[in-house]
Amino acid sequence: MLKGQYKRIGISGGTFDPIHYGHLVIAEEIRETMGLEKVIFIPSGNPPHKKNIKVTQAIHRYNMVKLAIDSNPYFEVSTIEIEREGYSYTIDTLKQLKQIYGQDTTLFFMTGADVIPELVTWRSFENLFTLCEFVAVLRPGFERESLLEKIEYYKNNYKAIIHIVDAPLIGISSTIIRERVKKGKTIKYLVPESVEKYIKENGLYSFDRNTHLAQKC
Repeated sequence: MLKGQYKRIGISGGTFDPIHYGHLVIAEEIRETMGLEKVIFIPSGNPPHKKNIKVTQAIHRYNMVKLAIDSNPYFEVSTIEIEREGYSYTIDTLKQLKQIYGQDTTLFFMTGADVIPELVTWRSFENLFTLCEFVAVLRPGFERESLLEKIEYYKNNYKAIIHIVDAPLIGISSTIIRERVKKGKTIKYLVPESVEKYIKENGLYSFDRNTHLAQKC
């Protein structure tokens, strides 16, 4: 029985196409800073914001996350969005997690500071603030004052709770990794060795046949 077992859980969502050290470093930094009991990585199934972008099959993205987090006892991966039919919305995921872990468990949704101003465009964004607290990852060079103003706005108008966590500057992106693989360049030290091996063994990012449009995910 999971209800009541955890009080503070971090949620790291994304396409993870592929997952890389930047994702892992930030998740661990937030886990430690916020005193989280565990972090759940949730690969998106059919992301509505990437309707016309090619996304690798969900099973591959899930497998890569599983391999990447294997050595961290505080990390786990969930298929909650992969198994959902249709588009995957954060509001539905949070509601489902609340049912699994109980209303007394506080969920901390991790996101980049640049996403905070866009929260008002998310489905049922007012309800999002009642289901979780947000953790904004502030990278070096990002304008802190404007972020604080936006956080204050959400707090006053929607009773939102948004924390700021300074994260190490990790100049890695999934896009860069995919491009390097296509060009035959090394991705060593950008992703865990197990993920690098999986990409090679499954021929990911080298051929279009390994990807498909997100709306068909």
